[in-house]
Amino acid sequence: MGKTPASLKAHITRLEMTAPPKASMPVPVNIQTAIMRAPEIPLPFYRYLYRQVGARWQWVDRLRMSDEQLAETLNDKRNNISVLYVNGAPAGFYEYFCEDEDMIELSHFGLIEHALGLGIGKWFLLQALYAIWSLNPKRVTTTTNNLDHPRALQLYQMYGFSPVSTGTGIVRPLSDKELLEIARKS
Repeated sequence: MGKTPASLKAHITRLEMTAPPKASMPVPVNIQTAIMRAPEIPLPFYRYLYRQVGARWQWVDRLRMSDEQLAETLNDKRNNISVLYVNGAPAGFYEYFCEDEDMIELSHFGLIEHALGLGIGKWFLLQALYAIWSLNPKRVTTTTNNLDHPRALQLYQMYGFSPVSTGTGIVRPLSDKELLEIARKS
């Protein structure tokens, strides 16, 4: 059996924005895109997206949830998931949680590796923010850390997020045993 990977220290930045982004950006050329809301996303498809987007950034929390826990989280009426398709294939997703009528958290955002470098990341984040701000919150929050994409913090700030707090945390990467269990669930 493989050994347990060492825990990683993460520098966490919590951000918020209090006004919609002023930016506008056209869809990148020569790419067919569609963003589809997934109100009843199947658990295996969600796990696939979460793993494909988050594996290299050490996203592990949702993968450790039981089917019951994950279903309860995803089916909460305050939780919203939209999937990006590029040239017919899943290419990323965003997820937001309506804490209350005044505050919405962009809880997950990212692209699958095959969609990186196509010039759609900025456009896709803008689409996510447009969707969130169409609900008229007073503020939108998100969190990133140094294990995320190296330009994640910069991208969030480019669209109007400002850091409001920082801290540290520990991320425990998935063990070989956990990866096998996840593969069985998919």
